[in-house]
Amino acid sequence: MKYILGFFGVIVLLVIVVSFGGCVSYNGLVSRSQAVDQQWAQVQNVYQRRADLVPNLVATVQGSANFEKSTLTDVIQARAAATSVNVNTNAAPNDPNQLEQFDKAQGELSRSLGRLLVTVEAYPDLKSSKNFLTLQAQLEGTENRISTERGRFNDVTKDYNTKVQSFPSMIVARMGGFTPKPYFTATPAAQTVPPVNFNFDGGSPTTAH
Repeated sequence: MKYILGFFGVIVLLVIVVSFGGCVSYNGLVSRSQAVDQQWAQVQNVYQRRADLVPNLVATVQGSANFEKSTLTDVIQARAAATSVNVNTNAAPNDPNQLEQFDKAQGELSRSLGRLLVTVEAYPDLKSSKNFLTLQAQLEGTENRISTERGRFNDVTKDYNTKVQSFPSMIVARMGGFTPKPYFTATPAAQTVPPVNFNFDGGSPTTAH
């Protein structure tokens, strides 16, 4: 009888240990998933800040005589495309294609803004405008912030994905419906405004490659 009671006691103890471990793993997954969602919100916030700056930047540049209309058109169209991509605002996307679409649209806006700032170098009056300089500083600061927040998003996503794919938490993850989340790819080169090389023989400024 004592052996039977002892056997059942061991079983009960194992059940308690497994249940406790499962709860700890589940809570850890929830915490990491929420961290990814919170960081995703930060990423969207800085991208939205940039989108909000673009209309004022375009309006300021439009006031300069003979400014290249095609450059402004590219920026306006890229902003429209970037803000039209439908992504869940409450949680980080689970679909890699959805994140890739979002990233592609934002990258195109970065490139068009980079071309605009390079083109402005050919317009001294505009380049020295206080309003333009203020907007340019805000835009460059926002681009730096975007790069920072993207990096943080990848960090918390890596932490979450590691938990999801590690044993034994992967068992709890499968039971709880936790799946790996996609990362941002390498930061687009256009996040940094291209340097400008000036030709002092009367030529126009050119973008360094």
